[in-house]
Order: sequence, then C-alpha cells, then structure tokens
Amino acid sequence: MSGSARKLGTQYGLSLIKKMPSAVKSVYFANNELVVVAAETKVNKVLYFLQNHSMSRYKSLIDLTAVDYPEKFKRFELVYMLLSVDFNTRIRVKTFIPELFQPKSVSHFFKAANWMEREVMDMFGINFLYHNDLRRILTDYGFEGHPFRKDFPLNGFTATRYDDTTKMILQEPTELSQEYRNFDYQTPWRNISTSSHNYRPPSTNPPARSFSTVPEKQVEFVDDELE
Repeated sequence: MSGSARKLGTQYGLSLIKKMPSAVKSVYFANNELVVVAAETKVNKVLYFLQNHSMSRYKSLIDLTAVDYPEKFKRFELVYMLLSVDFNTRIRVKTFIPELFQPKSVSHFFKAANWMEREVMDMFGINFLYHNDLRRILTDYGFEGHPFRKDFPLNGFTATRYDDTTKMILQEPTELSQEYRNFDYQTPWRNISTSSHNYRPPSTNPPARSFSTVPEKQVEFVDDELE
C-alpha cells in the first residue's frame, strides 16, 4: 500500500469515529487493511453504514469469523471482512463480546451472512439474534460442543466407527487406553562419546609393518613376503 492510500485510509477511519463516536471505538492498520473496532451493541450500525454510504459502498461480506480468548472476560473477537467493488478496497470490522452475549444477525442486509453465522455458531457457540435458520452447518446431528473453542479437546468427545458385526456406523465415547504403550525416555546416544578428539576415522592405507624391540642392527621384518 502506498503512503497516499494509507493516509486516505487513516483519514476515512477518523471520519468514521466523528460520524459514529458511540459505535466506533478505534481504527488502525493491520496487513495494509483498515481495521475498525466497534462496540458490541453497535456493530450492526457500523456495518450498515459501510454498506450503504456513498463514500464506502462495502456491499460484499467476504468472510465472518471469530477468535477465542478463554482467559478474557470478552472471550470472543468477532471479525467481519468487507469488500467495496466500486472503490476496490477492503476493510475489517471487529468487536469483542462476552461468552453469553448474543449479537444481532446481519443476514437481512448481507445475504452471505446466513451460512457464515451458522458456521460461527457451529464452531464457536455464538448465537445470533433474529437469524431465521440458526442451526449447525458443519458438524453432524447431535454433535456436542464447539470444535473451535480453545477448551474443546483435540480428540473430541465421541469417536465414529463402522461395526462389521452389526453393519452399522456407531458413535461411541472416546477412549484413550495406554496400558500397552511403553515409553523409553533414555537417549539412544548415551553409549557414544561426544568428544570430537576421541574420534579416529578408519585408515585406508595398507597395514603397517611390525618391528621387534631388539637393537637396531638386529631388526628384522615380520612380514614373510618381504624377506
């Protein structure tokens, strides 16, 4: 992003704060995109303004997702990614909500939000008010929990398998039996010296001749082939 485009984006973000001081908390740049932080109760107002104002016209909702921070009171960061085809620009609108907070659906003015909100509900457990068909979209019927939450176990709560005896697909509680697992915590290199000066590479030269310890005049070769 050029310096002039970044300057225009900053000016536009500051103008949003002036127009909606109770709805827009702050603006900043991240990865060359303008990010607008909105109040959790006013995020729909900000999104509607960005969609319909003549100087923005962010008509396309590219994506909607969330990030889980279990250690925070406002546990979820809800992120909307918008695209303006008329001005060829992108903008991100994010808000922070507590675990039990229910944001209002934007599916009545962003049609693409219908399935996106269902996905966020399925993966994170965030319920959107006034959604006309808020049900799971990625997990199976009767699935327990929400996989993208940080407190969801990696192995899940149930395991699915095919039983050849009953000719049926069964769902059973996950069991991790480890009585047959043997772990060797000893290093395999414990018997090998790590001192570099003790290492002697094998010689490719022929074997050396052996000499006796008799005086110099009586020295004889041991190798019979040389006699």
